[in-house]
Amino acid sequence: MTSMAFTPNATAVLDIGKTNVKLTLLDADGKTLAEQRRPNAVVNQGLYTHHDTEGIWDWLLATLKAFSQKANIVAIVPVTHGATAALVDDDGLVLPVLDYESTLPQTLDRAYETLRPPFSVSFSPDLPAGLNLGRQLHWLAYRFPTEFSRARHILTYPQYWAWRLSGIAASEITSLGCHTDLWQPLQKTYSSLVERMGWESLFPPLQSAWNALGPVRPALLVQSGLSPDCQILCGIHDSNASLLRYLGNDADAMPRTVLSTGTWLIAAAFGTPLARLDEQSDMLANVNARGEPVACMRFMGGREFATLAGPDPKACDAADLQRLIDQNTLALPCFAESGGFFFGQAGTIAGPATQTAEERYALATLYCVLMTDYCLTMLDAVGSIVVEGSFTDNPYFSGLLAALRTQQTVAISDDASGTTCGGWMLHHWGRTPPTHCRSAVPLVLDGWDAYRGRWLALVHPR
Repeated sequence: MTSMAFTPNATAVLDIGKTNVKLTLLDADGKTLAEQRRPNAVVNQGLYTHHDTEGIWDWLLATLKAFSQKANIVAIVPVTHGATAALVDDDGLVLPVLDYESTLPQTLDRAYETLRPPFSVSFSPDLPAGLNLGRQLHWLAYRFPTEFSRARHILTYPQYWAWRLSGIAASEITSLGCHTDLWQPLQKTYSSLVERMGWESLFPPLQSAWNALGPVRPALLVQSGLSPDCQILCGIHDSNASLLRYLGNDADAMPRTVLSTGTWLIAAAFGTPLARLDEQSDMLANVNARGEPVACMRFMGGREFATLAGPDPKACDAADLQRLIDQNTLALPCFAESGGFFFGQAGTIAGPATQTAEERYALATLYCVLMTDYCLTMLDAVGSIVVEGSFTDNPYFSGLLAALRTQQTVAISDDASGTTCGGWMLHHWGRTPPTHCRSAVPLVLDGWDAYRGRWLALVHPR
């Protein structure tokens, strides 16, 4: 008698970060069954620089079909970066999805400034390029009025992928509340910009991130290998996916500050009142999945680390870190072209130059720790800190930070992808997968605190 192989039920999390796109298959206990990724390259042709949505789509369908041979995919959860939206009619995109790092013409800046709500209402700072989603939409409406007028929906990016998979249009607060100028976090409603531009009817009904919008479109079943019962969830902004496991009812037992690390390093401080936020310092309020504003500050940590570490990064050891501290080699911000509180300043290296790949990795580590420490100080962050995401793989980041933040405990999540975990949690709402945070042992290096003092004396935020 032949036994049939057991096919587990699984959740597929589509995680579109600014640098990479990843599809992860997780079982009912949150264990990873399979994972595939591709670069998230932009297209520099056509009307403007835009995201390669068709490349992602073809890859997604092919990967889903392969994953469908490993498990019965019962739900797909889109998780994406913020500051991005799609304009669609019933057939698809009416314009390419604009890359938020695109430099928009300054000719409309003055007109936009008269339309955008004040920081005291939106808690969304005035940001460069297309980092304010409202600015993107304003430019597209002015520059391409015919195409814009054809749009039936404005879909924030996770919900675009949910719509493409399910055919159901939805809006969701974490993407709307991510420095867009479109949302009022305290009032929990759209901002005056939406009314002034006449966009109210273009935003579909609000849905919770964990809501199932509907099954996969029947036309996709053959291409994707999915079951007709596979449900498509509304989805969530990636940094807020990382926060989900820390939104438990026992607030006193939870970390008070979460460092979500990837292309962006975002410090989310639960204990900081919004009145502490300073627009000129690029501080802002994000909105979590429950609709609550969270005080945040961020910089392009992953991007800046990669720039400083060079094209062939090689992990350093503590001796490399100590040598740079001893010889007073400092990286001064900033090394990214988008966002952050030192935006507009050209990054420089003070002191003796780095000589090896290990020293470049060491300098990148020191720099990102000091930038993170600066964020935490500006936020007046108190209580325990947990590090999520890609910087958990750096053997020195958390220890160096713990040595500076002596009044706070620093912990390191054992999950290097809080975004994927958050996506899984949306399908298993009320459950947290088994994870462990280990305490970071302070890395005490001679002169480390004085090195920070020299760095602070040299940096000049805009």
